[in-house]
Amino acid sequence: MNYRKVIVIGFDGLEPTIVERLLKAGALPSLAGVMRRGGYSRLRTTMPAQTPVAWSTFATGVNPGGHGIFDFVGRNPETYAPFVALNSFERKNAFLPPKAVNSRRGTPVWEVLTKAGIPSVVLRCPCTFPPADVKGRILAGVGVPDLRGGFGTSTFFTQSRDVQERESERVVTFHTDNGHLDAPILGPRNLKDGSDLSIRISVWPDVSARTVRIVSGGTPKELTVREGEWSDWLKLKFKAGLLQSVHGMVRFYLARLDPDVRLYASPVNFDPAAPVFPVSSPWEYAGELESRIGTYYTTGMVEDHAGLSNGRIDEAAYLRQCTEVMAERERMVTSELQRFDQGFLFCLFDTPDRLQHMFWRFREPDHPANRAGCEAGLKNVIEDHYQACDRIVGRLSESVDDRTLLIILSDHGMNSFQRGLHLNSWLLQNGFLALAGGVKPGEVEEGFQGVDWHRTKAYALGLGGIFLNLKGREASGIVDTGDAGALKTEIASRLTQVVDPDRGERPVRSVCDRDQIYSGPYVSQAPDLVVNFAPGYRVSWETPLGGVPEGLFSDNLKKWSGDHVIDPCLSPGVLMMNHPWGRDQAHLADLAPTILHALGTPRAAEMEGESLLS
Repeated sequence: MNYRKVIVIGFDGLEPTIVERLLKAGALPSLAGVMRRGGYSRLRTTMPAQTPVAWSTFATGVNPGGHGIFDFVGRNPETYAPFVALNSFERKNAFLPPKAVNSRRGTPVWEVLTKAGIPSVVLRCPCTFPPADVKGRILAGVGVPDLRGGFGTSTFFTQSRDVQERESERVVTFHTDNGHLDAPILGPRNLKDGSDLSIRISVWPDVSARTVRIVSGGTPKELTVREGEWSDWLKLKFKAGLLQSVHGMVRFYLARLDPDVRLYASPVNFDPAAPVFPVSSPWEYAGELESRIGTYYTTGMVEDHAGLSNGRIDEAAYLRQCTEVMAERERMVTSELQRFDQGFLFCLFDTPDRLQHMFWRFREPDHPANRAGCEAGLKNVIEDHYQACDRIVGRLSESVDDRTLLIILSDHGMNSFQRGLHLNSWLLQNGFLALAGGVKPGEVEEGFQGVDWHRTKAYALGLGGIFLNLKGREASGIVDTGDAGALKTEIASRLTQVVDPDRGERPVRSVCDRDQIYSGPYVSQAPDLVVNFAPGYRVSWETPLGGVPEGLFSDNLKKWSGDHVIDPCLSPGVLMMNHPWGRDQAHLADLAPTILHALGTPRAAEMEGESLLS
């Protein structure tokens, strides 16, 4: 049967065991209705089970070797320096502005449909920045940077000079001036000299009203923020030169008024009406959508998890933001459903993933992150959020008729993250990595500073990747190509025998050779080995960017207490459709062929999955 419309709703990170328990209890009636009309199964995910990797396979129908996304983080083999692996910025010369380039390759389903003349609407799919031209509309998702070019750098304004900067933030001390506070908001870097562009704001506290009034040259000129609440958007123009401005926007959260003012500012987002790089296709669609639903977040990683981790906002503020983001996303897809009469529509709700990352600790009283206390009232916040997702499905289902295929899925599940393994420290202790003379473990925080590459055989980067220091590939490679196979076998064998002395458990279930798990034109960009962790374990916080800490293990004390980058067979997603299917081993790669089949379009030749409608 061919359908006129295919609607795909993604909920990032829905965990099958929670979904199944709530379904059994009758707590997810809308999802149960979809299941009754079609079916439900767990959905096999990618290796590794990471958001950009998994959704890229969903979109293209190929394994990571076919689309080139293997991790959030990559490395330059000429310098060993880590970089964001989802996109890049190219600049041919100093006279031309940089150009954003999407690192995801392969042919996504919406481009196949475009060639067939069938329209698509794609809302917030990861690895779509910058978006390609299609018949239809795209709003890019995870991968869209903030105005400073990273995943998101917030600003914490304070009157205290003793506050230290923490993860992904800038701390700015207010200057007191005749009853008000004055400070700069940092914007993008000046392309000419690398300096920070900024705009000054004046903050007028009103202790009796429990508010501050923010006065600036932005829009609106004055913005009032109440203590314990998020502000509306403040739109700003950062002057970059004569007749040149960069547009951005920011929200504030007033953490407290006394004894001193503490004001949190979100990362500066692109203004959807005037983004410095395209965040939508066509370019003007982002602004048109704003006129339809109101101003919205444009960064790929919306929820301010670093602000919560750093203690700049509290759990209540984070939950309120999550609720607002879910409502914002629902307004987006509802707006499009009102004019959707043919083709493919996709919308991703990222928030389930972000909320579980930060609140998983409340499900586990013995989690190391709870040593400072565990708030009992937040124990069921994840289940409550799943029920909110179910209510959204119920409302969106009103647009589904008998010529519509409805697909609900998650890209992976979620699990506990209690202990971190220092992969580079393990490589050091086992003779695969070497430090320069006089450098000790704990002195290499990131970027592999202090590593002696002339004596290093392997190094770890990202959320579970190990690279060999190969001759002819790495700048200071020492491993001959003919020795690579034996070296990979040795590392894998020894790493799977590691035992956590504090728990008596093996943190690593398996280590996979890339040549055994990937195929396609981009395998050469993959880590040589991929480490698959046991539940409760992950690479340590110091590992992804090239740190070499002391010891081998550390407790995860951060509020980011849940994770899914474990053995993928232990972290499947979920799949529901309003059309029956006969296979119980569905894989993310099957979705692109399924969507094309439903719309009567031949699959792309390189797609590896099979239609579930066959």
